[in-house]
Amino acid sequence: MLRLLALFASLSAILSASAADLIPLKLDLPKPLFVGTPRPLQVANLEPTPIGPRPAFMVPAGTVLLSKGKPVTASDSLPVIGELSYITDGEKSGVEGTYVELGPGVQWVQIDLGATAKLAAVVVWHFHSQARVYHGFVVQTSNDPEFKKDITTLYNADVDNLDGLGKGKDFSYVETYQGRIVDAKGAVARYVRLYSNGNTSDELNHYTEVEVYGEPVK
Repeated sequence: MLRLLALFASLSAILSASAADLIPLKLDLPKPLFVGTPRPLQVANLEPTPIGPRPAFMVPAGTVLLSKGKPVTASDSLPVIGELSYITDGEKSGVEGTYVELGPGVQWVQIDLGATAKLAAVVVWHFHSQARVYHGFVVQTSNDPEFKKDITTLYNADVDNLDGLGKGKDFSYVETYQGRIVDAKGAVARYVRLYSNGNTSDELNHYTEVEVYGEPVK
């Protein structure tokens, strides 16, 4: 019995220490761009409407923004609107001149963090001036810039396998000014790639900002 009590106390101390090492992720959110009730959206596996403020997302102490100003490449090298550099420039207001519009169909954007890092979160703002859902939303990481090996999938809401990456079970969701926080689960990688396949308003793909948080690997 004494050994069990000692073991329980030891485990409790470890869990408490781990919790103490976590802090809320602080995001600089843009202002909301739409008000009122959005039209109903018929999307498979759509996340229920959140009630109340978004819960704090906890990350390890020492987590920093890694993606600011980092180079971005894409499947569509000549965006219809905007520049790929907008995706990591820190401007997430969502007004005209701050977002990138890529062509129809499956498209991806990729951020090169410049070095391998232990990732905590990826935060995405596609287009938040209208309540819409982006189809085939998938987030992956890799140390291979061509994403042919060493791939970790962090989020997959592609229930119909529109992107050809396999069916996902994560929720699709309605875009808002708060962006979408994707748990990176401590993945160790240099490159982050995000896929989409049009949205509920049109066939195009948009990105206002993507922020990647984590810690450089020493």
